[in-house]
Amino acid sequence: MHRFLALVALTAAAAPPMQRVDRAMLCVTEGSIEEGPSQRLSVNATKMRAYVSRATSQNIAAQFTYLGPSAQVSKLGSGTTRIQFGLKLRAADACNVVYAMWRFEPGSRVVVSVKTNPDQHSSAECGNRGYRNIKPAHDWRVPTLRPGDRHMLRAEMNGQQLRVFVDGNAVWDGSVGPEAMRFDGPVGIRSDNARLEMELLAGPVPPSHGDPALCGSEPESD
Repeated sequence: MHRFLALVALTAAAAPPMQRVDRAMLCVTEGSIEEGPSQRLSVNATKMRAYVSRATSQNIAAQFTYLGPSAQVSKLGSGTTRIQFGLKLRAADACNVVYAMWRFEPGSRVVVSVKTNPDQHSSAECGNRGYRNIKPAHDWRVPTLRPGDRHMLRAEMNGQQLRVFVDGNAVWDGSVGPEAMRFDGPVGIRSDNARLEMELLAGPVPPSHGDPALCGSEPESD
């Protein structure tokens, strides 16, 4: 953990300091997250969706170890099968959220998408509609993952501008557009068909931020 904090501080000196997110601070809306030794979080579910139930800035990092695909593999609502892990920003609800996903298989790349469905807030209303992949101003290659590999994935959002880092190196940089400013919410994490262990950090609470997010049970559609 000390190496993780040092790496975050070294590669994001301009960013505010980050705080540890333990299991008690996470609201899991699908799948499960367990807490093991040294407060490491583990995921062994086909689908996992969660958000931080306390107010933070739009800055989140996960130092994770990829343990391989889950025992069972499920398809997304589109019919596609992916092994992936990613970060959520401005996660208002199941229908309105910004994703920075590291797609492990097929291929290895970071994809940023905005899911927006004005006036819809539950999976029953929006399903898997409203996704738009965002073209970056700049992007870079990411490593191919193998079981046992350990990496840091971090995303920071300042207004419409989003930057995504892998192991301290920028891999995606660009604007998510005005659609993402029409809603607001906490940061979080998501995985599909991946077994993981991780340490999670999030940015501090902005001084002007309101009450922390409440934990609900609404699952997210793919």
